Amino acid sequence: MQSLTNKRILLGITGGIAAYKSADLTRRLREAGADVRVVMTRAATEFITPLTLQALSGHEVRLDIFDPHAEAAMGHIELARWADAVLIAPTSADFMARLAHGRADDLLSTLCLATAAPLALAPAMNRQMWLNQATQANKNILEQRGIRLFGPGEGSQACGEIGPGRMLEPVDIVPLVAALFEVGLLSGLRVLVSAGPTREALDPVRYISNRSSGKMGYALAEAAAEAGAQVTLVSGPVALATPGRVARVDVTSAKEMHEAVLARAPQHDIFISAAAVADYHAAESAPRKMKKTQGKLALALLRNPDILEDVAALPQAPFTVGFAAETENLELNAQAKRAAKKLDMIAANWVNQPGLGFDSDENELKLFWEGGGRLLPRASKARLARELIAIIAEKYHAKHTTQNS
Repeated sequence: MQSLTNKRILLGITGGIAAYKSADLTRRLREAGADVRVVMTRAATEFITPLTLQALSGHEVRLDIFDPHAEAAMGHIELARWADAVLIAPTSADFMARLAHGRADDLLSTLCLATAAPLALAPAMNRQMWLNQATQANKNILEQRGIRLFGPGEGSQACGEIGPGRMLEPVDIVPLVAALFEVGLLSGLRVLVSAGPTREALDPVRYISNRSSGKMGYALAEAAAEAGAQVTLVSGPVALATPGRVARVDVTSAKEMHEAVLARAPQHDIFISAAAVADYHAAESAPRKMKKTQGKLALALLRNPDILEDVAALPQAPFTVGFAAETENLELNAQAKRAAKKLDMIAANWVNQPGLGFDSDENELKLFWEGGGRLLPRASKARLARELIAIIAEKYHAKHTTQNS
């Protein structure tokens, strides 16, 4: 089965007898590695209790659009940002109609309008309701908007009739959810990603480093693998698990990262430099621990080689994407870095704003390329990574189509 490791799945439950399957679905999503949060309509609570879903998901179940405990009392925005995918299972005929016509009169319908995450529905209803022209018209509207429909299946129904309208079984829904993240945009391509900080030794105990957690780079490596690429991840010291289907190379210093990246870059089609590489290293690293003997200590520092610039300057350089972590003049500094290093694209982000950048699970990116750019609004790093990979794939293919024409 495809993995949902580290994926944030928002499970919406609407009113219908099939709601009893949502308990098993929650359990199976978690077993596949997903973090699951549940939103129920009031009608759904007539069929299964929030307490059951809370116990199975490990999170409080959300019911109301006006929630004083939510972020700034705006639960729909909080949940919409949080989710990597939204799955409504079961989806009633009523909810399909409300969604098709843009209703936003409860928490679940409102967050469906507010999210940019993929949205999937698992319909469950009487066969005549499913086959009704109105329901079929709503189905067509939703599919035209890019919403996925999982099912319904056919068989005996709670009403005693037989036909289409059964909610798919949870064991069948979980791989369909996992497939939402398998996009194939980079199929057949090789992607090299650098991530995390570097450590520059001062003595056997101390080093110079930075606050990079590696989360953005690791998310990009995972998203590139989901997009079908063969991915190599060159990582500084971080406390993160290696994404599935990714080959990891561990390094410590900027010099080691430079050697590892430059040795592999010519064999890759795309290089994404998400690592926060130290700009300087100590001119001399003491062989023994330095003792505290003076009130002041002067350190001589030498500049490290520029990995990103050296990769972009290769005779057959890969499509090269850099990052710019800024505390001021974000666009000016990022554009200057892109031009000076002759990069295909650069992703700039603030690192002095609360809740963004280093150590955070969320970020906001401003992308720049020759003649254009795009803002990727605040979201989880996992979702931003998938959005960025989609744009990189688009620009990579456009560049190579132009070169080959």
